[in-house]
Amino acid sequence: MTDGRLTTHVLDTARGRPAAGMRITLDRLEGALRVRLAEAWTNADGRTDAPLLAPGTLAAGLYELVFHAGPYLAAAAGPGPAFLDEVPVRFLVADPAAHYHVPLLLSPFGYSTYRGS
Repeated sequence: MTDGRLTTHVLDTARGRPAAGMRITLDRLEGALRVRLAEAWTNADGRTDAPLLAPGTLAAGLYELVFHAGPYLAAAAGPGPAFLDEVPVRFLVADPAAHYHVPLLLSPFGYSTYRGS
């Protein structure tokens, strides 16, 4: 078993706090095939309660995290037109023994992501 795992968190940069209550899905992409591996919700700290992929379950390949930001932003911002809905982040795992942390920095009109630690 290796330490390889996948984690994430979401920060609401417009409000300066974690984005609690956001749905996140994780798929592995295998050619035209999409395999759902996990679905989770962010907690009060903007993190999932457990890794999206626990140690020993991460494999090399192409993955896509989808942050379902629309409902979170609508609830946080109130009435008005929405700009962002789903935020897909597609990334490659080259070393399944490594820790991959893929956070999302979110505001109502933009986002950024990176490979964290």
